[in-house]
Amino acid sequence: MRYSLMAIALAAVVAGCSSTATRDRLQIQDPTVLQNGFGTTQDRLAGAVTPEWIATHGGAQNGAMLNDVQKRLNAPGTRKDNYFGQKAQCWLDAARNERLRHDGWGFVEEALREANRMTTALETGNGLQVDNPDLRTAVTVRPDLWKQILAAKTSPAFPTCVEAQRLTACSEVELIHAGHEAWTRNFDASQRIVDGVEKGMPGIAAALVACKVPEPPVVHVPERMTLHGDATFRFNRGDLAGMLPAGKAKLEQLVGDLKKVDDVTAIRIEGYTDRLGSDSYNRSLSRKRAETVMGYLQSRGVTLPMNADGHGKDRPIVQCNDRNREALIECLEPNRRVELDFERSGRAATPASRSSALTSPQ
Repeated sequence: MRYSLMAIALAAVVAGCSSTATRDRLQIQDPTVLQNGFGTTQDRLAGAVTPEWIATHGGAQNGAMLNDVQKRLNAPGTRKDNYFGQKAQCWLDAARNERLRHDGWGFVEEALREANRMTTALETGNGLQVDNPDLRTAVTVRPDLWKQILAAKTSPAFPTCVEAQRLTACSEVELIHAGHEAWTRNFDASQRIVDGVEKGMPGIAAALVACKVPEPPVVHVPERMTLHGDATFRFNRGDLAGMLPAGKAKLEQLVGDLKKVDDVTAIRIEGYTDRLGSDSYNRSLSRKRAETVMGYLQSRGVTLPMNADGHGKDRPIVQCNDRNREALIECLEPNRRVELDFERSGRAATPASRSSALTSPQ
């Protein structure tokens, strides 16, 4: 393993003698990498080896560690198919590739340490972090690509999009790998890695689109809603025990919708019957049904101001003249109803002539 700064100085001489066009394409901002020639800085800021770095990374048996971490990472099987597992694998691949190239700058050790750290975090469930490390042997290249990666990681679809996680994790490692090549002044090698990352960016975007979280449906409470009597209550009943399951289901849907909107300020509830029976009985039954609906909404947590009233046989929707009683009862069904009028900000609930066109979707 070589950590001599003399090698960096020699690399800087070579870089100074070659075109800077490739270096400029990498958008490197680190001033120590932008220097060239024998005057290149050789200090801690330029990546000089420190005792702390040696204590952390020195003495590692890279071959044995590669095999050990790979074995541990394979153990969870499909449970590693996420951002962290994929990133650990990409760090291992980067370390293996540079080891085969006999890299002696220290990148192999740093990449292995990251792979080991993430594998340990996967094993224990602790220490999982999406932040990227600052390596001694790498500088930042292509900040614009890093910005695109950050946008992908903050997308609402990213936490559940395994393919986007895989592509993003490896793109991050590859950009850091490219930053290592730039740090050693091998700008051509750095650019080749960056080209691969840039080519893969549309794939991340496509994966996120495929995994896009559906937009929640827009909740709309109509201005008026009609609960048909024979679908909401048993015939000739107006109490809670006489409310049909279908009627409760409609009210439950209304309760959920009311909790998702903020423009409804009050509810007027009005009950109606058909013309059969006495006026006093019909008015009592229609009011009872309206009050039962109001009580049900209140019991389910609706706290809006509400009032309930009964109008008996008033404002009929249909007129029927059947002589057969059963046919007449069936014909008059639309008149047996409970209507809810929703007051909104800027609009007061006012009595209006009703027609069958005002009924809510069933």
